[in-house]
Parts: sequence; C-alpha cells; structure tokens
Amino acid sequence: MKACAWVATDEHALQCELAAEVLHSSGTLRLGVRGWSMFPALLPGDTLIIEQTDSGAICPGDIVLFGRDGRFVVHRVVAKTAAEQSIQTRGDAMPRKDPPVSDRELLGKVVSIVRNGKCLKPRSKLNFASRSVATLLGHSETAARALVAVHGMLQSS
Repeated sequence: MKACAWVATDEHALQCELAAEVLHSSGTLRLGVRGWSMFPALLPGDTLIIEQTDSGAICPGDIVLFGRDGRFVVHRVVAKTAAEQSIQTRGDAMPRKDPPVSDRELLGKVVSIVRNGKCLKPRSKLNFASRSVATLLGHSETAARALVAVHGMLQSS
C-alpha cells in the first residue's frame, strides 16, 4: 500500500501471497497501512479490516484491496466497467488512475478502519477539506512527505 514507487522483494511478495491465502481461506484479513496514497482517508498506522469479495459486490466509492506485481494496493474504486469485467481505481492522493483491476487481481473490500482504538466505517466520498488535502498531496510529493512526517511525529508523541 505504499504510494511511492518501489520494487517488491521476494520476501515481501511471499508475505502478500500468504496474506492473500489467509483472506481466501478465512474471508477476512487485517492489514496495516504503511503508505500515503489514500491520505487522508487512510493514515499510516491504521489497520484495515478487509473482507473477500468479487467485482459484482463492488461499487464506485468503495475502497478495495488488489494484488499486482507481488504487492498489495488499497485504492478507491472510481469506475466499474461491466463489459471489460474490470474496475478502475485511484489513490485519493494520487494524480492519476491505476491501470484497470481485473477480477483475478481483486482480493477484497475494506469494511472497517481501526484508528486509535476506534472502529470507523470507510466513507465512499471525501468531504471538501479531505479532497483538498488529497489533491495537494497528489500534485506535490514534497507536501505528501511533509504531511506524513508530521502525522508520524504526532502519532509518536
């Protein structure tokens, strides 16, 4: 779920594969947020509760987990195409959409966010202030790094 470009290591890819197996066998997975691509809807340190699902149960506005190139990505669904049997996603704080997500890549849907001991329901839309922050982060990696650093300092104090 990191937003910056990085290459998945073999160990990381194996961890993702094992987590995907847990999701497939139990139907639920808890996953920690590490990146900023969904800031401010998802914050580094949040824990996501993800339920296994297929694209038929996904709607625009949902936050989904998919696997690609040996790593996990958690982004918001911005469009769904029945003809191509794929969904279009984008991180709230990312300037561009992701390549379409196929049914094979889709792993699940975020149903809860655990933050500071509280269980939150994911919102399907950002409010004006959150959209403004996400837009700023999507156009300035420097702003994104600064905001994530401030968030980290606040979390550790």
